[in-house]
Amino acid sequence: MSEEPVVPHTRRPRYSGKNPRGFQHKYKELDPVKYPDVVARVLSAGKTPAGTHRPILVAEILEVLKPVPGEFGVDCTLGYGGHAREILTRLQPGGRLVGLDADPLELPRTEERLRKEGFGPEAFCAYRSNFAGLPAVLGREGRTSADFLLADLGVSSMQLDNPARGFSLKLEGPLDMRMNPNKGQPAAAFLRKVDPVQLAGLLVENADEPHADFLGRALAGQDFTTTVELSSRIQALLSARPAEERELSVRRVFQALRIAVNDEWAALDTFLRNLSQCLGPGGRIAVLTFHSGEDRRVKKAFEAGLREGHFAEVAREVVRAGAQERRDNTRSKSAKLRWAIRAGSD
Repeated sequence: MSEEPVVPHTRRPRYSGKNPRGFQHKYKELDPVKYPDVVARVLSAGKTPAGTHRPILVAEILEVLKPVPGEFGVDCTLGYGGHAREILTRLQPGGRLVGLDADPLELPRTEERLRKEGFGPEAFCAYRSNFAGLPAVLGREGRTSADFLLADLGVSSMQLDNPARGFSLKLEGPLDMRMNPNKGQPAAAFLRKVDPVQLAGLLVENADEPHADFLGRALAGQDFTTTVELSSRIQALLSARPAEERELSVRRVFQALRIAVNDEWAALDTFLRNLSQCLGPGGRIAVLTFHSGEDRRVKKAFEAGLREGHFAEVAREVVRAGAQERRDNTRSKSAKLRWAIRAGSD
């Protein structure tokens, strides 16, 4: 009787150094098929598995948008595609969703995921654009308006978690923060050029940072090449303050720089200015914000649209995640949902 050939055992590759594993090796949840137990453990802890994004306020957004078969809608901030997937299932048969995202790295991955879910080109199409380009995208679709619009203004977890993108507070990476790495200047270059007064103003406008003047003077014109260098410097500058306060300031500085580097206010203001023109009569809009600067702009735009007769109804109060969602997904704690309904005619 012949024997089966003996296959020699090979050890998995080891990584040298004290903290050897990079992002692509460090997190087992990046391979959910191989490590489903790890993914389940991360989820049960109220965290988001690395390389993914958990959509926030899904049920509440669906209640506002009320997508039905045959309608045409736009997800203006496609991200990982969690909201889009839920919307697409409700648009069939005959409906169509367009997804916009400025990130050239994540957009094709999300499109591939949705294609694998069975949504073909007739049901879903993705465009590389931020939401300021909505009118142009509608024109490419041969339309002037949509039945509903969704804009989730939060940064996706895939970008926050990957140190190579320069957003991460967990792992060292280049101080970049650009949504589109091929466009504009990275945060490191921005910091070298900005003056103290301008930086202090941005820290207030973009993040409500209480130490804006002090940090503006200390950080403007300085040369930081990595995220850890910047966060460590902020911690050192505020060493006399409690640890929690220092951590919040680090997050606020990173947020303010991200907004500035990506010119997010200009894009958001353009989107809100074009909003009523891009919705058909009775059309619904839902906007998810994650800090006060965004929420103020959305609130004022909706209230102005109501006064001018463009909107028939707007949210009087923000909708927030419930207790269970806040426990299950800690990133939902700061989310605020506002909505508006287009008037039947102008």
